[in-house]
Amino acid sequence: MPSVLDQSALDQLFCAARTHNAWQSRPVSDELLGRIYNSMRMAPTSANCSPARIVFVKSQEAKEKLKPALMEGNQAKTMTAPVVAIIGYDMRFADKLGYLFPHAPDAANWFKDEQVAFTTAFRNGTLQGAYLMLAARAYGLDCGPMSGFDNAKVDEHFFAGTQVKSNFLCNLGYGDPAGLFPRSPRLAFDEACSII
Repeated sequence: MPSVLDQSALDQLFCAARTHNAWQSRPVSDELLGRIYNSMRMAPTSANCSPARIVFVKSQEAKEKLKPALMEGNQAKTMTAPVVAIIGYDMRFADKLGYLFPHAPDAANWFKDEQVAFTTAFRNGTLQGAYLMLAARAYGLDCGPMSGFDNAKVDEHFFAGTQVKSNFLCNLGYGDPAGLFPRSPRLAFDEACSII
């Protein structure tokens, strides 16, 4: 059976994790991004469909392409982040199920309906985006997930010629605590959950 993580690990992943808006000027290596991806890809998705497609935006040139798609309030924190992960979902994910889910040779047929494919891609791609954030935190990075951008512009600049659609953005790097807002409240168990 899996062991229970100690409190410091739980703090790093959840309890002390914050949405960062300001960044230290420490770089994030390509090798670290590879380690983060190689960890997050192991977490489960339905039928192992793995629809997430991620563009790690690091260069100033690529950030300048992204900037016009950002709401004004998201521009400064995104342009100064060492990395911006564009988390997308591939509407053609079923094309890879012969490899990803080999024990069900007809699995691709389960997703021929466009609405079923969309729901599956969006749901599992979002789930993989959350795994990405947990993996990034596990490797010592801070995260700044956000909406507040023009999906069509992002898709045009970063996913042209594909069936990948952008879902959300997540700034990655080493956060500057001076840029944090006070922590907002969370719902208590009884406000959000029931046991029946």
